[in-house]
Amino acid sequence: MGIIDLVEKGYVPDVLTRFGIRRILGQRLEKERRNFSTEGRLEELLKSMAASPLALNTDDANEQHYEVPTEFYDFTLGEHKKYSCCLFDANVNNLSIAEESMLSVSCERAEIEDGMQILELGCGWGSLTLWLGKHYPQAKVTAVSNSTTQKTYIDRKAAEQGIKNINVVTCDMNDFATDETFDRVLSIEMFEHMRNYETLFERISTWLRPTGKLWFHIFCHKNMPYFFQDDGEADWMARHFFTGGLMPSWDLPTQIKSPLSLQDRWAVNGEHYAKTSRAWLDLMDEHIDRVREVFENSDDPTDATILINRWRMFFMA
Repeated sequence: MGIIDLVEKGYVPDVLTRFGIRRILGQRLEKERRNFSTEGRLEELLKSMAASPLALNTDDANEQHYEVPTEFYDFTLGEHKKYSCCLFDANVNNLSIAEESMLSVSCERAEIEDGMQILELGCGWGSLTLWLGKHYPQAKVTAVSNSTTQKTYIDRKAAEQGIKNINVVTCDMNDFATDETFDRVLSIEMFEHMRNYETLFERISTWLRPTGKLWFHIFCHKNMPYFFQDDGEADWMARHFFTGGLMPSWDLPTQIKSPLSLQDRWAVNGEHYAKTSRAWLDLMDEHIDRVREVFENSDDPTDATILINRWRMFFMA
């Protein structure tokens, strides 16, 4: 039994788990630094992306994150169910307030105006979709998710809040197509699950009106893009949470052949994501008995203790 198995079974204290995570992350980054220093490495990665389908392993990604019972996220996310980085302004310690701060800033930077036709790709549990529907009542929002669970949740919340200007479409991004055009195409932390950015940008360009704009939010490494690949025991994240995923770099989107042109971009300090993940972990621990019930009653045959510790490790990492 390896050390990761021991952690998953709950035999390792958090202090040692965090030490192990930092060690694995350090080893991975050192490996990527060596690879990235090799001449032609970036060009090789870009060619691999361009030769790939739009997205890989979409069913795996769906099962790993988006078909997990909604009740689990009731006990781990904030009020708005924002399953992405939040913005912790000075003296803000409340997760729901941090969710609202990032949603507000996102709409400001995307230059959203009431009355717009908006397409959101990868809408998650609807934090941005519902925010747009509520704060821009004359807008028309089309949101795409690959999860029937998420659509059901968003539709229910919209009905509860009297929001009638949103439409949630359940579709794999590989297959999504529309004849409509939009003033804005928005996406928050979906591009990390995409592989062929060239095709993605090309498709998005056909969904934009002549004055339309794409605005997207990604997590990224400041220097090195790399794939999440399950090549061994240490590739735990790729195996259980980001199968087929991609860690973009800050400059990666600008390296892609695209009919779109860059207008502006902003960097958010990674400490905000660290605080977000810690808040998720704290909420999970606070409701650990309820979380166990959720996993014990779910369709996942994996032992509830293992699922709990995998998610705790994910939030720590």
